[in-house]
Amino acid sequence: MSLPHRPVPPATDPDFTAPSLGRRFGALVVDWVLCLLVSNFFADPLTDGWAPVLVLVVEYGFFLGLFARTPGMYVTRIRCLSWADGGRIGVGRALLRGVLLALVVPALVMDEHRRGVHDRLAGSVIVPAPRST
Repeated sequence: MSLPHRPVPPATDPDFTAPSLGRRFGALVVDWVLCLLVSNFFADPLTDGWAPVLVLVVEYGFFLGLFARTPGMYVTRIRCLSWADGGRIGVGRALLRGVLLALVVPALVMDEHRRGVHDRLAGSVIVPAPRST
């Protein structure tokens, strides 16, 4: 009897390769458009700049915390997982990541694994998502 294959956590995987910045940026664009559309229900995103940012933080908390990917990440086939164990990061860490991403600057300072300050502080990493079967 064989045990199910468990992926190696990104932190200990010597072959870990982060997805391209293009895929990450594509996911962010899709998520941002969705945030603009949703924020339009309760504010004018053109005059109330805080509204889509608030929706983005809530979106990250909900989708990353529970499903390890936002709608934009689903489209671009990437996921956000825990750096240490490869599992979901949970709602709290996903909200922290969303707030830090909203500050923009942390996302621009990346390490060799393409982890921005927001990823390092939240203990997360963006990884390629396996193709659905």
